[in-house]
Amino acid sequence: MTPSDPTRPLIPKPLIVGIGGTPRAGSSTERALGLALQSAQAAGARVQLFGGEFLERLPHFNPGPAGPSPEQAELAEAVRAADGIILATPGYHGSLSGVVKNALDTLELTAKDSRPYFDGRPVGIIVTAGGAQAGGATLMAVRGIIHAMRGWPTPFGAALNASNLFDEAGECREAKDAAQLAMVAEQVMEFASMRAGS
Repeated sequence: MTPSDPTRPLIPKPLIVGIGGTPRAGSSTERALGLALQSAQAAGARVQLFGGEFLERLPHFNPGPAGPSPEQAELAEAVRAADGIILATPGYHGSLSGVVKNALDTLELTAKDSRPYFDGRPVGIIVTAGGAQAGGATLMAVRGIIHAMRGWPTPFGAALNASNLFDEAGECREAKDAAQLAMVAEQVMEFASMRAGS
């Protein structure tokens, strides 16, 4: 069959869910995540962002009898529907931030699903930090969490120096930083497309 064949089944646009940022408005982490999602969208994805403001409202995960809050249920449903995920976190003391970790803990709500957590889906990683050591250590910590959550961390992860990262328009000052964010999105899209075609 050729791509123009009317009998060829239509493949829906992949849904890429972005999770990350900090409670500080305009954080470099959330800006970086937004640019990566823009790249995915330009490549044909539908995107959904759970940024810092949402993460700050997300209750601490408690697997008690009260049931999930509306925010917790919204996050879990988005990840259930996702074809790929991009996680973005600042590097705090060599690891991810508390609000991002709480969002990942919240996904315990999917533990009994037929496809729990990030099962079978690509997960891109963006880390913003004040130095190379914090960025590298955080990148490795997040990779370990993704493995534990049955996801596929993409081969490339972006580790960015948060100092003076963006210009007044919110774009990366350095082409190399913009290229890293585009690479994260590209690899998530590539792996999601491979899964959709299998």
